[in-house]
Amino acid sequence: MKDLKHLIYFESLLQEANNELVQKAKADGQIAVGYTCFHMPEVVLNVGNSFSVRLRAPNTGSFDIASYYMSNYTCEYCRALVERAIEGGYNFLDCIAGVDACAEMNRCMENIEILQGPDMPAENFFVTHADIPYKVTDYTLKHYVTQIRNRYLNEIAEKYGVDTSDKALRAAVKEHNEVAEIITEIGDMRKLENPPITGYEFHVLCLVTYCCPKALILPYLRETLKEIKKRKVDPQPWYRARVAVVGSEIDDLDMTRMIENAGAFVVSDRFCFSSTPGREVIELNDEDDVLTQICAHYLKVTQCPRYMSQEKIQERRDFSNYLAKEYKAEGIIYEAMKFCDFWAFERTLVSHIMNEEYNWPVLSIDRPYMARGSGQLRTRLQAFVESLEIKQIQKAAKEG
Repeated sequence: MKDLKHLIYFESLLQEANNELVQKAKADGQIAVGYTCFHMPEVVLNVGNSFSVRLRAPNTGSFDIASYYMSNYTCEYCRALVERAIEGGYNFLDCIAGVDACAEMNRCMENIEILQGPDMPAENFFVTHADIPYKVTDYTLKHYVTQIRNRYLNEIAEKYGVDTSDKALRAAVKEHNEVAEIITEIGDMRKLENPPITGYEFHVLCLVTYCCPKALILPYLRETLKEIKKRKVDPQPWYRARVAVVGSEIDDLDMTRMIENAGAFVVSDRFCFSSTPGREVIELNDEDDVLTQICAHYLKVTQCPRYMSQEKIQERRDFSNYLAKEYKAEGIIYEAMKFCDFWAFERTLVSHIMNEEYNWPVLSIDRPYMARGSGQLRTRLQAFVESLEIKQIQKAAKEG
């Protein structure tokens, strides 16, 4: 297929957190808000004249300094962020909106605040933490709303004069929904046998929506959607097998590239920084409190393994099964970032359950933050694709 018109530009935007569109928004006087977790509702970070940047540390090499402060046995994503912060990679931020979702990310935020906070150029720079519930009930929703209101919205309004009114929240939701509709429409094309989009390209598109100001990236997304709809595909599909990817944080494009270079088309993305969850339309009514509706949405669609109630545990398994079937996957890759506590348990257990109870071929991998140098990982991916091909041949022989 012909390369997408803006693909190289999108890739360039993902080379650093302070990308061209972020710099443009900052030059226009907008407030840059860094965040890392789905549970800090993205739409509340985009109210008024503020915009969100989901933090990444692309092209990370050494973790030496961060490991000194956090130890070698903490999540590599967290250490990469601390390392990048110490290097000055996030000095453009006006604040960081954190959540008490996992202990390792808490330590990451604390280290950034202590080590780099005093040197941040923004005069009113602050780091905030919101307490996130482990269950989904009426009283935990009320607590969640209170936390987001007091720990973030009131803080950003007081320090920077950002408009956090219901009107501003509804405007942010409207903008979010347009992004979600575009990404969902493009993502649904992966259901086709010979789709006009690759998993790598979709990952790039999805990432730029998290890492760039929405208003500035939307014109490119609209144009790209029109382009993909008219894109001429090759006579035969390029892939050898279709896989769904489930697991922890993946902002490393080389991970998706490695999977697809092995011959597997990533048809479904169920991980942090993905479209499911993260790019669903938020439905609002005119009667209920706007912030309550927003927070209820995030609690409803979350698939994070930090939720240990039986209904959420079962929901995660059923949802992964649904996505794999809906997008016509032939196997599932369960992945976990090294030293990610929640996903280490989830991957170890559920990779067996999905194979034994749901009858899916499953590859379970423990991976580094930056995957490009892992020859072992590349070999395992290639072997998994070959096993899926063998299953296809055996199935065709049986049916024939």
